[in-house]
Amino acid sequence: MTHNIDQNQQLFERAKALIPGGVNSPVRAFKAVGGTPRFITRAQGAYMWDANGQRYIDYIGSWGPMILGHGHPAVLEAVRQATLEGFSFGAPTEREVELAEAIVRHVPSIEMVRLVSSGTEAGMSAIRLARGATGRSKIIKFNGCYHGHADSLLVKAGSGLATFGHATSAGVPPEVVQHTLVLEYNDVTQLEEAFALHGSQVACVIMEPIAGNMNFVRASVPFMRRARELCTQHGTLLIIDEVMTGFRVALGGAQSLYAQHIPGFAPDLTVLGKVIGGGMPLAAFGGRRDVMEQLAPLGSVYQAGTLSGNPVATACGLATLHEVAQPGFYDRLAARTHALMQGLTQAAQAAGVPLCTDSQGGMFGFYLLPELPQNYPQVLQTDGARFNQFFHGLLDRGMYLAPALYEAGFVSAAHSEQDIADTVQAASQVLQQLAG
Repeated sequence: MTHNIDQNQQLFERAKALIPGGVNSPVRAFKAVGGTPRFITRAQGAYMWDANGQRYIDYIGSWGPMILGHGHPAVLEAVRQATLEGFSFGAPTEREVELAEAIVRHVPSIEMVRLVSSGTEAGMSAIRLARGATGRSKIIKFNGCYHGHADSLLVKAGSGLATFGHATSAGVPPEVVQHTLVLEYNDVTQLEEAFALHGSQVACVIMEPIAGNMNFVRASVPFMRRARELCTQHGTLLIIDEVMTGFRVALGGAQSLYAQHIPGFAPDLTVLGKVIGGGMPLAAFGGRRDVMEQLAPLGSVYQAGTLSGNPVATACGLATLHEVAQPGFYDRLAARTHALMQGLTQAAQAAGVPLCTDSQGGMFGFYLLPELPQNYPQVLQTDGARFNQFFHGLLDRGMYLAPALYEAGFVSAAHSEQDIADTVQAASQVLQQLAG
């Protein structure tokens, strides 16, 4: 009978015949957790429905952008009006200026901003700008931090301290990554030694303030402070990648949280994405005026994009930023997210399963470990098989978490207290099974 046919499986088979792996972004394939990916047909508020009609409480939120939930009325109306006016012009619009003004207003370190279409594009362009502004070639990134799939960033740590990276993707020639130095996250000593060896040649340090592709790992305050000090001392630009954390963990981004503990703290450049587009393809990079003015057409660093500042995307982003800027928004979002993490912690304790959690604003992470990891090697100690059981146990009960051990999760303003309670109850059942 037709109602017993798994529509997700049928769609996946069709997709695999035409799309590599059946997906247009690798983690969606469920390869890390096993099973069949869910093909989503619609979403509303905190919920998504798959091709079989199964409803899920959504803790991915399009990997972060849907901070208001799906289909927020004010955002829908802004997008509807924008589409009536035109999909794309290839020419400037007032809405681009308004979005730039909103970003600059809320993120003090950004004096000028350039809109682009993806986080990868923004990160790649920020690094090119840093190299052009400093006249240097080398860059520092950190093991476990993801800044998009630009060639020079697809690298892992070398075999020893301050060794240069090796490509972690086929198709990236060794000479492309020879100037990329990969260090361990939260290791102040290694950072100091790297600058002692290469400081005069390093164009930029790029880092996530909360690494969301290690699940959820914060940069410690001493680590962030020392990175800022060393960059200033050596004339290196500090790039904070807030594609994930920008407008997600706080109105001023994660950098505003560090500024509370580090007097005068500010990055030289910031990379933004996800929330600033409200679910549309939109990202940005911005920072110090003297650096940003070296971009074409003012300066010699070239960057361009046919759909940059797209009028529909900017309408979506502007409407989203208007809502998150309302008083008390982040306090309410953080409280809801904390309640979820607290519930998971208590459920794990009751089941006797080691689990630790962390969250900030509407972003969270949890590990099947007794203590929060501080870097990527520590993250790798997580029991992957047990996580996969946990993931599928919740999925079967209608809770959609990231289908990978190393991805952060997201709560939206649309998640209700009942949604959180239902999720904790389901998690408790699954954890009891894991303990058994």
